[in-house]
Amino acid sequence: DEFEGGGLDCLVLLKEVDDPRMFGVAVLDGEGRVVRLVEKPAVPPSNLALVGVYVFSSRVHDAVERIKPSWRGELEITDAIQEMVNMGCRVGARVLDSWWIDTGKKDDVLTANAIVLDEYAVRDVRGEVVDSRVEGRVRVDEGARIVKSVVRGPCVIGRNCVVENSFIGPYTSIGDGCRIINSSVEYCVVMEGAVVENVGRLEESLIGRNARVVRREKGNAVRMHVGDFSEVEV
Repeated sequence: DEFEGGGLDCLVLLKEVDDPRMFGVAVLDGEGRVVRLVEKPAVPPSNLALVGVYVFSSRVHDAVERIKPSWRGELEITDAIQEMVNMGCRVGARVLDSWWIDTGKKDDVLTANAIVLDEYAVRDVRGEVVDSRVEGRVRVDEGARIVKSVVRGPCVIGRNCVVENSFIGPYTSIGDGCRIINSSVEYCVVMEGAVVENVGRLEESLIGRNARVVRREKGNAVRMHVGDFSEVEV
């Protein structure tokens, strides 16, 4: 409504941050309009960081046609917005007064997950629970099976998951189609289709889609298939 009713060509969301050097930063005039954008400045002109939410009119296409690729070889959205300012477009801003986390790193994803679960998790058990305890604000979606396990909220278990002989601790989100077998999982995000099996204790971890974290009984050797920029603690 603010975008359509205000006659704006662009609306950006901003958040006050402690260290603006890590973000794109906006400078506003006295009416709250964007007059300048700086990407990751060494000396920040403000503490208002771009959070990555934008609304544009069709004039953004004209701005994109006028800018050049950055040193990364890409057309940058901050350059396009700055060009809209240069073109005389009306670029408005709204400063968030609620929480916001830049989820570019694993620990930030886990923190955001915990905040969302704290605020929105409710008890809603729609799956099958067999010889198990489900405690607190736990959502178990349709088709999921909890067998001989303990699940303690706040947490979410997606559709068609199997949790067997396991402990699912607080602040854990498990995506659809996962299998958690003979394991303890706490303060984790386990994404769709992942398998965690025979892992004594898994905590503060982010497990990607269709990943497998499995402990074998043979010897003490560790076998891994680890992608670029990954982090493994053994």
